[in-house]
Amino acid sequence: MHIDVLVAEIGSTTTVVNAFDLTDCRFLGQGQAPTSVLAGDVRVGLREATDDLRARLGADELSWGEMFATSSAAGGLRMTVHGLIYDMTVRAAREAALGAGGIIGLATAGRLRRTDLERIRQARPNLILLAGGTDYGERDTAIVNAELLARANLGVPVVYAGNIENQREIELIFGEVGQTVYLTENVYPKLDELNIEPTRRIIHRVFEEHIVRAPGMEHIRDMVSGSIIPTPGAVMECAQLLYAELGDLVVFDVGGATTDVHSVTDGSDEIAALLVQAEPRAKRTVEGDLGVYVNARNVAEQIGMDKLSAELGFDAAEVLSGYHAIPKNDRERALVTRLTEEAARTALERHAGRLRHVYSPTGRKTLAEGKDLSQVKWLIATGGALTRLPDRSAIMDKLANAGKGGMMLFPREGATRTLFDDDYILASLGVLSHKYPEKALVLAKKSLKI
Repeated sequence: MHIDVLVAEIGSTTTVVNAFDLTDCRFLGQGQAPTSVLAGDVRVGLREATDDLRARLGADELSWGEMFATSSAAGGLRMTVHGLIYDMTVRAAREAALGAGGIIGLATAGRLRRTDLERIRQARPNLILLAGGTDYGERDTAIVNAELLARANLGVPVVYAGNIENQREIELIFGEVGQTVYLTENVYPKLDELNIEPTRRIIHRVFEEHIVRAPGMEHIRDMVSGSIIPTPGAVMECAQLLYAELGDLVVFDVGGATTDVHSVTDGSDEIAALLVQAEPRAKRTVEGDLGVYVNARNVAEQIGMDKLSAELGFDAAEVLSGYHAIPKNDRERALVTRLTEEAARTALERHAGRLRHVYSPTGRKTLAEGKDLSQVKWLIATGGALTRLPDRSAIMDKLANAGKGGMMLFPREGATRTLFDDDYILASLGVLSHKYPEKALVLAKKSLKI
């Protein structure tokens, strides 16, 4: 059996391979196997996952034209971010890194100190993002930081996304020590102007060039011929693809260890006039304490174990003690449903902006901070919990109606529709969209039942 395209999602524990027919834009099926990166060779898990796919499709043999991949294995894309002022260039660089699918191990403002260099070593980044200064503004901080990073001999590629006047200087600093540096547009070129997309794109490029050298991933190019990007970054790619078709949207992904929220919206003109800081159109937040397996106890304790037991009608702590990654019975399903709801609601609260009142000699004024979700029309669920649970619609309906008054900049009650990634393929379609955007969009709409 010949398949047009396979897309592998190489996770920390499981490798999934999705098969697509691009002629008729059909999702054909999925195979999976344990990830083998830690065993020293990613190809073992990839081959086992494709064998599982072949068996599920009932084929004697399997061949394919192209293979793409997303990866969160080997710790994902670990990054550190360094800028000039925390609420300006550091924040802009951080938004770019998160939007690209990065895991931020450290963010610093101002000149680096010896203790900061120690913390960078401890974070073991795959990539360092250096910013600082608006275009033709302050220059010295980024240059000093570049010199310190170069002398530290970290052996990690650097992306420079600061004051464009510094580009040649930065290139010379890292070139003298033989350290790879990539130059891109400033993430914060003017006051209150974010320029995230060029940095996000170059982070994906750097990830692709360097992930093939990571332990256990060295032979990935033996099987994967197309793009390789971080899995969370691939979800954002698909979110932006859907935004161009559907309009303002939020994508929720509740996982075992983390909960990601991706939004693509400019918000309202009314709220924009009140914002104290610019926000990117495409924003990702990742909550490392909210998950329904690895962090299940943490979410349960956030609710309150006694309250949770009273709601569910059984001892939540007892069920939690023998809890499986995939629920095996009605009690476990009830527990994971409530934990999923709590994780998604909390992640939405942390992602969304809010109004606040300030008092001045001229009286009370209202200001807005953070991401305005008031114009969002679509709430999209992806990930295992939100696509596979029987009560998924009830969970998403509660999220859609979370904005009942108050000061939070939530989607407006009654103004949103919910969609489900039934085939669980949005991440795969995000990387597929690099080469086949129109076909990826058709496949996404089919999975979402549009």
